Amino acid sequence: MNRLGQAFSKGKAFIPFITAGDPSLAITEKLIPEMAGAGADIIELGIPFSDPVAEGPVIQAADNRALAQGVTTDHVFDLVKRVRQTCDVPICLMTYANPVFSYGTGKFMERCREAGVDGLIVPDLPFEEREEFLPACRQYGVTLVSMIAPTSKDRIRMIVQEAEGFIYCVSSLGVTGVREKLGDQVKEMVDTVKAVKDIPCAVGFGIGNPQQAAEMAAVSDGVIVGSAIVQIIAQHGENCLPPVMEYVREMKKAIG
Repeated sequence: MNRLGQAFSKGKAFIPFITAGDPSLAITEKLIPEMAGAGADIIELGIPFSDPVAEGPVIQAADNRALAQGVTTDHVFDLVKRVRQTCDVPICLMTYANPVFSYGTGKFMERCREAGVDGLIVPDLPFEEREEFLPACRQYGVTLVSMIAPTSKDRIRMIVQEAEGFIYCVSSLGVTGVREKLGDQVKEMVDTVKAVKDIPCAVGFGIGNPQQAAEMAAVSDGVIVGSAIVQIIAQHGENCLPPVMEYVREMKKAIG
């Protein structure tokens, strides 16, 4: 079992998302092991990109801040490699198809393996086009995480049959960002997945507080939180470590 699989073997998984290089690469490098120590089971690390179509304003702003500092994909790989010297928390890179293609798909996956990246999440990669990435992912041992949404309906079974690692269940339609109310289709999506394959399901998009996290964890195997954490980082900048750790501990406790 790889590191991603192990993350779900200890109970409900808490998966925080941060944008690499926001507020700085040095802070990101501290955040990853600190969040792991505070209870994060998998870290989702966003590669800054100028056109992140799935992201709401909070994460778009973080991408822009990181890009303004000149953060590149190579910087992100180097950072993960350094973190790996002392920390073995599973790390998934979140990026878009275009940065992978422009980097060179084979070279990108090779760097993933060198750095110690466990998985890859590509929101704008349609299931039908995953063959563009899959051979290189398999060659270099990188898990390509599949996403499903309330609109996936009949396609869920097809996606799940091919899925590896865990399924990223998008809780509600639209872009990322904290929401007052989450979609109630999550349980139905998870039930559909489990009927096909016993693979962990983690729910993301819109989860911001412990109550929402507990509700989503009750019907899934894990909870993914991005915008709420990126917002804390935006507010506190270089001093974000203590409030982020407090938030991670609170959310981990909430999902039990």
